[in-house]
Amino acid sequence: MQTRRWADVCGAAIAVGMMILLGGQRASAADPEVPADVVFEKGIEYANPDGQHLQLNLARPKTGTGPFPAVVCIHGGGFRAGHRDGYNALCLKLAQRGYVAATVSYRLAPKYQFPAAVHDTKAAVRWLRANAKTYGIDPNRIGTTGGSAGGHLAQFLGVTAGVRMFEGEGENLGHSSHVACVVNVYGPSDFTKSYGKSVDAAEVLPLFLGGNLETAKRNHILASPLYWVTPLAAPTLCIHGTEDKYVGHEQAVWLIDRLKAAEVEAELLTLPGAGHGFKGEDATKAEAVLMAFFDQHLKPR
Repeated sequence: MQTRRWADVCGAAIAVGMMILLGGQRASAADPEVPADVVFEKGIEYANPDGQHLQLNLARPKTGTGPFPAVVCIHGGGFRAGHRDGYNALCLKLAQRGYVAATVSYRLAPKYQFPAAVHDTKAAVRWLRANAKTYGIDPNRIGTTGGSAGGHLAQFLGVTAGVRMFEGEGENLGHSSHVACVVNVYGPSDFTKSYGKSVDAAEVLPLFLGGNLETAKRNHILASPLYWVTPLAAPTLCIHGTEDKYVGHEQAVWLIDRLKAAEVEAELLTLPGAGHGFKGEDATKAEAVLMAFFDQHLKPR
């Protein structure tokens, strides 16, 4: 029952409860209306590890000379659920603001454990660079965002640029998976400290990491963005509620403190009383700060 609760919260809260940040749509729901000034393409294959035919949805401005900055959106779902369509609405909004925005699928646990999802999200960034001319993307201005498990994967992109072991053996390896900035929405930063703090970590993390903290501690460390922070990490904004029962608010505090100690630009937006999934004014404020952060770091000044 608890395991199902994690999937429900990290699927429903990420794909539904967050509303604005994650688009307010489940995969089975009707697609949001595409604005007249946006081109929206669904189901573009970007990689094919193990015959999985991974796809992304891409929104981009219909007019303008470009090249445009880009944002990669990574869905949540406890590393074993969720769907890229949950970010469709946000991608459309980003496209209206002059971005090329992609929401990506990745391989899920328990069939595919860490670092498969990391390999996939890095492959998505490389695909954007490899196809930059086709879609009018500036390869030097690519950012990323995600919620919960997606926040973790987005953060991982921001702290492991150039780490060969996380690139995998997929396509476009001649291109970098570096990202220029990260917006991490309540993503975990240290799995070694999740147990006892997260309602369902004991059920979920072993599926992703191949064991619990006792039997797979090395994977817990390797998979934690906190341990990969260096002065070369990407500028980061964390958005986190104080009443999050699934990923504790302190996870964001630890990450921001570590980034600042490495003299990396880092900000934390704390939403008092918010849980795992933002609604109402919290969702509105989170989206506004997310947009402002991307504008600051990805658009010319």
